[in-house]
Amino acid sequence: MSPVNISIISPEAGDGRNVVAYGLAKALSSRQQTAVFRPIACKKETLTDTLLEACGSSLNRQDVIASCPCKARNDSQQARADAVAAYGELVGAHAPEAVLIVGSDRTPVADPARLFLDADIAADLRAPVFLAVCTIERSAQQVFESVESCRRIVQAAGSVLAGVFITGCEEEQKADLSAAFKDYDQPAWMLSRTDFDTDPSATQSHEQALTAFQAAAPADEVIAALNSCKPTVTTPVAFQNDLLERAKAGQKTIVLPEGEEDRILKAADYLLARNIVKLIIVGERSSIEARGKELGLEHLGQASFQAMNDEAVLAPMVDKLCQLRAKKGMTPEQARQQLQDPSYFGTMLVVLGKADGLVSGSVNSTANTVRPALQVIKTKPDASLVSGAFLMCFKDHVAIFADCAINLNPNAEQLADIAIQSAQTARSFGIDPKVGMLSYSTLGSGKGPDVDLVEEATKIVRQKAPELPVVGSIQFDAAWSPTVAAAKAKGNPVAGHVNVFVFPSLAAGNIGYKAVQRSSGALAIGPVLQGLNKPVNDLSRGALVQDIINTVALTAVEAQND
Repeated sequence: MSPVNISIISPEAGDGRNVVAYGLAKALSSRQQTAVFRPIACKKETLTDTLLEACGSSLNRQDVIASCPCKARNDSQQARADAVAAYGELVGAHAPEAVLIVGSDRTPVADPARLFLDADIAADLRAPVFLAVCTIERSAQQVFESVESCRRIVQAAGSVLAGVFITGCEEEQKADLSAAFKDYDQPAWMLSRTDFDTDPSATQSHEQALTAFQAAAPADEVIAALNSCKPTVTTPVAFQNDLLERAKAGQKTIVLPEGEEDRILKAADYLLARNIVKLIIVGERSSIEARGKELGLEHLGQASFQAMNDEAVLAPMVDKLCQLRAKKGMTPEQARQQLQDPSYFGTMLVVLGKADGLVSGSVNSTANTVRPALQVIKTKPDASLVSGAFLMCFKDHVAIFADCAINLNPNAEQLADIAIQSAQTARSFGIDPKVGMLSYSTLGSGKGPDVDLVEEATKIVRQKAPELPVVGSIQFDAAWSPTVAAAKAKGNPVAGHVNVFVFPSLAAGNIGYKAVQRSSGALAIGPVLQGLNKPVNDLSRGALVQDIINTVALTAVEAQND
């Protein structure tokens, strides 16, 4: 079971924030096993040690700190990835019932982006947020506006506000503050001004802080506020980490035919270092390891290597290929010639059961990746075609776009099958599918043969998969936006909530996913080749190392469902 998470972030991160962190550590740990987690903390700070002691935790600071402030300032995206990965390791190793996530500390280096990064990490970890905002040199109205400003940052990141701690309060301020927050829709607790020594030995300071916290914020109220907030967003960082964790749990074997490509080797090294998948790299071990050494890679030796001239593997491969292609008149000589192609050779490793899936395409075309799979792996019994879907990771959720890779101009029957395949892909990645069959028309607003095609495909989807929520024909804006749907598709329960977008042609799908990816900053993972008996996935020839890592991981997850 996942632990209860709570994140404390503050625009000041001074003594008041530390009092809140200490008080929450005591409140949570008095009821359940509680771990402290610091996404960003300096090696010289002492607050972490004090919080671990407050929780009665046997963990040490190396277990609970993901990154340092300098690294986080220089590469915030990597800091987010490091935080999610370190959190996963902490929870996996120690199984706490609650995790108190304390945001970054105040530093001498001005960093206006710090609060935004803390909010993003809270969203990545699906942790509701307690804000700590200081009253010092602020009027009650200024405190209120500061809280609202911080809340907008929290919500824009995709998290939710669980409550507000107003810190540094003098007695004469409390009446005005109470009036300012009288009708606020979240709890607001006013903590008296209290100094806090973060050194673990400063027990008297800690006792005074705890007294101040408990006087202002009874544990029952704080726990109730926490339990009332359950963030449901899935950020791109969280989705990628979930993907890697799911792949790691299954330990499937993926073959990489393009062992001569540096990006493939870098991705393989990353995956092997973290024990996410087992890998077979096609090529000569000595030359691949030599190139890995030149690149500074340290873990390629954990892979299996398969030379293409290894007769012990090649001979049964030739026999099997002749058997599979007998109707095409394949001879042993032709088979050996065919198997000089690394993509074909790698695909046959999957056919022979030596690997669970294949990833290729960093140097080969989509056709070179897909053709061998279609010829020897073939489609599933219930699949009339192979289609290509992308997992589109937006700021707060993941959607499916299809077909963006394979079928030029599908007919109605094919379009319906693409929709059903894409819904199955959504389910395999934890997405509850709601399908939109896209067109330039919404529910009959436009006419023409292209609209007729989509509406016929929608009817076929309803016949073949009557339990699947689907709407069509529908324009993208009405599929995406509840506001637009209320005007264009009033009363339709799927419009405005679509998360599986089925494009009417390859041109529309490929242009659409790339336009959204580049203009919105969405992370595109894929394409996932749908409909094959075994998972074979294609890379863009412009794929980055992270793209390859993601595609190998999703291929491993697909293999778990076979």
